[in-house]
Amino acid sequence: MSLHAKPLYRLVAALLVALCVPVQALAQSTLATLSRVDSPLMPLGGATIEPDFTEFLTWLDSEINTLGVPGVAMAVVSSQATLDLHTWGVRTAGEEAPVDAQTLFRIASVSKTFAGAVTAKLVHDRKQSWDTPIVSILPQYSIGTQDSSREMTLRHVLSHSTGLMPHAYSNMLDSGVAYEKIQEKFREIPTVCPPGRCYGYQNVVFSLVSDVVEVSEHESYEQYVQERIFNPLGMHTASVGLSGYTESLNVSSAHQFGGETWRIARTNAAYYSVGPAAGVNASVQDMIIWAQANLGAFPAVMPEDVLSEQQTPTVETPRGSYFNRWPRLDKAWYGLGWRIFDYAGVRVIHHGGGVRGFRSELVLVPSLDIAMVVLFNGETALANDVVPHFLDNILP
Repeated sequence: MSLHAKPLYRLVAALLVALCVPVQALAQSTLATLSRVDSPLMPLGGATIEPDFTEFLTWLDSEINTLGVPGVAMAVVSSQATLDLHTWGVRTAGEEAPVDAQTLFRIASVSKTFAGAVTAKLVHDRKQSWDTPIVSILPQYSIGTQDSSREMTLRHVLSHSTGLMPHAYSNMLDSGVAYEKIQEKFREIPTVCPPGRCYGYQNVVFSLVSDVVEVSEHESYEQYVQERIFNPLGMHTASVGLSGYTESLNVSSAHQFGGETWRIARTNAAYYSVGPAAGVNASVQDMIIWAQANLGAFPAVMPEDVLSEQQTPTVETPRGSYFNRWPRLDKAWYGLGWRIFDYAGVRVIHHGGGVRGFRSELVLVPSLDIAMVVLFNGETALANDVVPHFLDNILP
């Protein structure tokens, strides 16, 4: 059955989804496989919707095949069920092992959504406050070139409103310098405005979250995420750090396009040293659970106040990035570990990520109880277009 001729299937699928019954796979192309899976945990009850995103699936399948991206995994979910799960291609160019639902990808800056949750949980547990100055929590650091930077708080760090020069020392990460070495230069980061006054995206400074976790919980950031998020949610293949990636038997290689062919790219381990900013490895099955958790499915792990704090606008983001050029975007902010948009009059929660050889996109539409995640094992501009295409397909 083709994607263009399935009205009866869609009716049956809608009924089965409402009953939380798995739906049989549809055949796609020789590159793509489609399957339906249920969450390992039983989410909260409530109405499940099944909007028609057939056009999006057809477009994405065509683009992936045209561009020849080595491997892709994509899922559409509600808080209760997986509505669609597709995988395309192979884990490594030139080899036969296919991408499947458990294949590990680097999710790059989508890792920031986990850091936001970690910090919101610390505040929820009264281990920290959003508005305590960082210098009070981490007195060993002197950050920024102006005295006003001493007013920088956790809220400023998680919302990229520290007032520090944007992308401070990301160039050093690109060159392979680890976070621990870059810390020595914190005092040299130019202060460009008082904290809270302007938006400036960060990777290195954002990763102060890991230091705050160590002070607050007396354990590493990696341990905290594993014990408080991955394990209780059942994200069994997810990890933080280089070893979780290199030691996996079902792992997707990094790829870059080199003129006429996709080639395997070398892993930049330095970005793993900024775990809160870019250190998470996950499969699409893990990200299905994470999307559902952020739609409110698992309040024992992600309480309502944790989600609400993260998904509330904190600082307006200026024009310039790829998402600011989406055609129906009305306004854009950063919350606490998430981007927040008004798109075609609907509130949308989003984050994208890119690190050498990988791209990832995750978008939530809470009012419709729907989310979409897509993981690429290649650096492709297609990632810039998947979210607006998806939103345009499901929104009036």
